Amino acid sequence: MKLVGTIAAGLAALSLLGAAPPPPRPAIDGISHLAVYSTDMAKSEDFYVRVLGARKGADPEAPDGARFYFSTRQFVEVLPAPANHRPSMLAHVAYTTADAAAMRAYLAANGVGDLSPVRAGAAGERWFATRDPEGNAVQFVQPAPGSAPVASAISGRIIHVGHLVHDRAKEDGFYRRLLGFRPYWYGAFNPDKVDWVSQQAPDGRDWLEYMMVGPGSDVPLAKVDANQLGVLNHLSLGVVNMQAAVTKLYAENRLSKRHDGPQMGRDGKWQANFYDPDGTRVELMEYKAVTKPCCSGFTATDPTP
Repeated sequence: MKLVGTIAAGLAALSLLGAAPPPPRPAIDGISHLAVYSTDMAKSEDFYVRVLGARKGADPEAPDGARFYFSTRQFVEVLPAPANHRPSMLAHVAYTTADAAAMRAYLAANGVGDLSPVRAGAAGERWFATRDPEGNAVQFVQPAPGSAPVASAISGRIIHVGHLVHDRAKEDGFYRRLLGFRPYWYGAFNPDKVDWVSQQAPDGRDWLEYMMVGPGSDVPLAKVDANQLGVLNHLSLGVVNMQAAVTKLYAENRLSKRHDGPQMGRDGKWQANFYDPDGTRVELMEYKAVTKPCCSGFTATDPTP
């Protein structure tokens, strides 16, 4: 009772001063989707439906776009590329939250600008958009209730997304300090560099991967062309057994025109890469490491199917 009285007194004091306590951050429990641009929607559909087995759906955000679902709450959104689009085919990254309106209020109270209104879809989902410190478009999505994998998909689980990052400290101010993302793993090809910085969603196990470029990484700024951007800006689908997944794609003649692997990643996990017609990389990755990772140990629990 004494603690309750102390809290009440503190809130009363804030009220007398005309200051409301900042709102708490709603849960952020994983990845909703990655949105990419396409120069040929039919070719993109063939890749996401035939190669990866996703289910096509209408896009409530953009009538001329499409969603390709791996589960009822995780998907790739494909949008027609605008005439003047930049070399990057990344449109935005989206994370799931327990309450879109409360998340927007939390960001506003913490000084984040460029916040769109909260929109609602017919299925009950709600979302809004903002930008991170490097100008990447970010959405927060309150999904409709329920979740189930798409039976035809090579994986029903997006386990991480990655995008180019120039300034790790600046991005950390947004993702780690404001949003609460937690360290998971970092690594590089060379011991004196940092190429990948992974951090899990604060209330889940999906992760965001900084794809570092410029000084301190193995990727010089001069090398960041359209092809490299497609490698850096990517999503990853979790698979239990890489051999079984790739064998299935091979046996059913579903390999994409451009692909590489399987190979052992520097994090000790098997991975294989497939590329959509505009060069965006989709990485298949096993959930758990099978050998010791380079550079650092894992500091959080792995995702599960």
